[in-house]
Amino acid sequence: MARQWVLTGQEGFETSLEYQQGLSIPSAHELAHNEVLVKMHAASLNYRELVIAGPMGINGPITPPIIPGCDGAGTVEAVGPSVREFRAGDRVVTYSAPKLVDSQGDDAPAGIADAVECLGQGVDGTLRSWAVFSESALVHAPKSLEWLTAATLPCTWTTAWNALFGLKGREVGADSWVLVQGTGGVSIATLQVAVAAGATVVATTSTEEKAARLKALGAAHVVNYRTNPESWGKEARRLTPNGRGFDFVIDVGGNETLPQSLASVRVDGIVLVVGQVGDKAEPVPLFAALMHTCIVRGILSSSRNQFREVVRFIDEKEIVPAIDDVVFELAEAKGAYRRLKEKQHFSKVVIRIEHS
Repeated sequence: MARQWVLTGQEGFETSLEYQQGLSIPSAHELAHNEVLVKMHAASLNYRELVIAGPMGINGPITPPIIPGCDGAGTVEAVGPSVREFRAGDRVVTYSAPKLVDSQGDDAPAGIADAVECLGQGVDGTLRSWAVFSESALVHAPKSLEWLTAATLPCTWTTAWNALFGLKGREVGADSWVLVQGTGGVSIATLQVAVAAGATVVATTSTEEKAARLKALGAAHVVNYRTNPESWGKEARRLTPNGRGFDFVIDVGGNETLPQSLASVRVDGIVLVVGQVGDKAEPVPLFAALMHTCIVRGILSSSRNQFREVVRFIDEKEIVPAIDDVVFELAEAKGAYRRLKEKQHFSKVVIRIEHS
């Protein structure tokens, strides 16, 4: 029998998440021409899951009931008659914007208007034991990864890749200096990708324990933002050659952290605005980009073809994505949401999906 979680509304995950058991497993004979039946083995959570489950925020509304989650990994069990890219037995990971692929192709970048139609919001997502996805909602999983680590890729690793390789002619390299903020999923993924590309990475965090973990993943320096809350951006900048500033700054906090990101970036460097996990703060005017003479680039995940590049890079470099110390089972998904909300995790909160 199949199991799943559904969002019945947007009153917060404690109220709106509902666990359902004893469901029928979809039949291969019921698949539409472009659909793929996947036996799910793992999923992971992103900050967007908290936003979508809560009162309508930046992601917009849902039409309940909807199965949440955009990150997942599993095995193809059956395919519809028109599916060409996958066959039974293939290991796959989910791609969050299948409707974008269907309308604009595999190179299309996602915008905020596409978010409402992504997995876990506009179409059913990954928090289930058996799933039917359109072919465009999947890519082949890295050969080198097991299920839990593979399930971390769809949102955070695609964002990291787009941040560092997405602007043609400005890709990360051995001479690059990269600043990442905190120990959440996107920051850790960017750290691991940048280190594998030969770049020098500086990370920020709040504790010595987390600093040690960041250094173990390859961070050359770690700056404690709690001991210097008003000027950690300048402190980090001083670590760069001649204090020139960073080539890439990955901003995950939004308005709270953008002033520090701008203070740390080099002339003609790039500030990547990829999230808003910080506390509410006064909006940072776009004119600040002129005052710091830099590029400010907002991105959401990546194209499907960029995701394929991520997979190849992981296999080539033999990277093992970092995950949180605590692993939840599908039935414990609310606990996973709580751990993410309380910011108790390191890197990615992951969920194992067991089959009896």
